[in-house]
Amino acid sequence: MAPTATADVDRPTPSPSLGLSLPDNAAARLAKAGIDPKAYPTRPQKPEYLDQVYAIRSEPREHIDPGSRADRSKRALLSAATKVVHLTAHIGTELHGLQLAQLSDQQKDELALLIAERSVVFLRDQDLSPQAQRALGAYFGAVEVHPQVPQVPGVPGVTVMWPDLQIKEGGKPASFRQPGGAARWHTDLVHEAQPAGVTHLHNDTVPQTGGDTLWSSGYSAYDKLSPDFRKFLDGKRAVYRSAHRYVDRDDPAAGPKFVEREHPLVRVHPATGWKSLWVNRAMTVRIVGLDQAESDLILNYLYDVYERNVDIQVRFKWSPHASALWDNRITQHIASWDYEGNEPRHGTRVTSLAEKPFFDAEAPSRREALGLDN
Repeated sequence: MAPTATADVDRPTPSPSLGLSLPDNAAARLAKAGIDPKAYPTRPQKPEYLDQVYAIRSEPREHIDPGSRADRSKRALLSAATKVVHLTAHIGTELHGLQLAQLSDQQKDELALLIAERSVVFLRDQDLSPQAQRALGAYFGAVEVHPQVPQVPGVPGVTVMWPDLQIKEGGKPASFRQPGGAARWHTDLVHEAQPAGVTHLHNDTVPQTGGDTLWSSGYSAYDKLSPDFRKFLDGKRAVYRSAHRYVDRDDPAAGPKFVEREHPLVRVHPATGWKSLWVNRAMTVRIVGLDQAESDLILNYLYDVYERNVDIQVRFKWSPHASALWDNRITQHIASWDYEGNEPRHGTRVTSLAEKPFFDAEAPSRREALGLDN
């Protein structure tokens, strides 16, 4: 009897995109940048063990925030814009008439300060290659190369944001009742020893209807609290966890575990010097020194302050080739999945890591610094 051929002898190698066709805008953008769509995207060698992930970026590194050296008037940046629109009183500014790829170093410093003051800044109609997006991210801080998610070939640290691909790779399909991970309030990379600073999401392809993103202000969330409650929280520390789980070599039977690190519950932004409430429902585990029941009660209230006060939030309606740059040290964000996957969406993201979070008891809140009444 002839031997039976193994099932994979003539099996074709799957394409990096798993047979998906890139949206037209995305394909044109990649082609202009000299990126071969047939090799798109690349995937990292995912770490399996907890100790491997703890070892990633575990060494301290100096971080000097570009916004801390900026001209406080931001004259070079704002005078070059054709229009500056503050979308709400507390958070969110849209700049018109500027190209991120063409900013001078002085303008980049001032953009960093504007992001630090306004929490998130938007620019539409950007002619921006993945390479230029990474270069801007590297100016703001060390670019995070994510160990779990697809990347743009040859441009490490530029993460591919393509919902259709995520589902094709085995992710749980989103639904109206269960829209998925990004459709809950969160802050990126809080488990890092030196967590995320500025994240820059550029969407070349977006739904015509729906698909907005919302941000909420940590400055204003802190200011919403009573003075005595602020005093209670000042100086407290919390445990923050990763989005993914990993096997503990020393205790594999326990099942996969999250990476966890302690950071201040209230932190101070180095460029503004203002205090920000730094919690999020997805990845804050507990307040150090409190019983779990006490911690849960307080944290759930703090999450609600972020999530339920619409006056400290901004909602952005995307358009093709728009960019959003936000500061994870002072915000939470959430994606609206109301388009239900019925239209294509594609973009790239770069996250710049910042300083080790710190607290300063003498630092003011935003409203105190600006002389605003509570």
